[in-house]
Amino acid sequence: MIDELGFDEAIDYKSESVRKAIREKCKGGIDVYFDNVGGEILDAALTRINRKARVVICGAISQYNATTPVPGPANYLSLLVNRARMEGFIVFDYAKDYAKAGAEMAQWMKEGKLKSKEAVFEGIENFHDTFLRLFNGEKKGKLVLKVSD
Repeated sequence: MIDELGFDEAIDYKSESVRKAIREKCKGGIDVYFDNVGGEILDAALTRINRKARVVICGAISQYNATTPVPGPANYLSLLVNRARMEGFIVFDYAKDYAKAGAEMAQWMKEGKLKSKEAVFEGIENFHDTFLRLFNGEKKGKLVLKVSD
């Protein structure tokens, strides 16, 4: 991911301790954290947030299929101590900006400033298996199911 997508750092949550990796790779702390996972990973990030940090919540995939109540972040007091804020981000709130954002992102992609990774699968008969990739860790980037030409 670092070379292919241009990230400064990456953490493989399946093979290393996220808490330890965040501590090692975010030595200066975290000013902005964009979360779409929730759970233990959000909790680990909260241990490294800086004063006046912003935590943006756009999803919580670790909790979508939970069959029992999921506890909230144990480290939420870090928001208080660091005078940080956490708020939700729903893309529909920015519908009026879709066209402008699409044009800007297309330009950034053309310039190589923004990179995209897609996994394309074919056939409506493969919907179930393709959909499950959203939750089982087999998804890297945008997931596309092509059903016709």
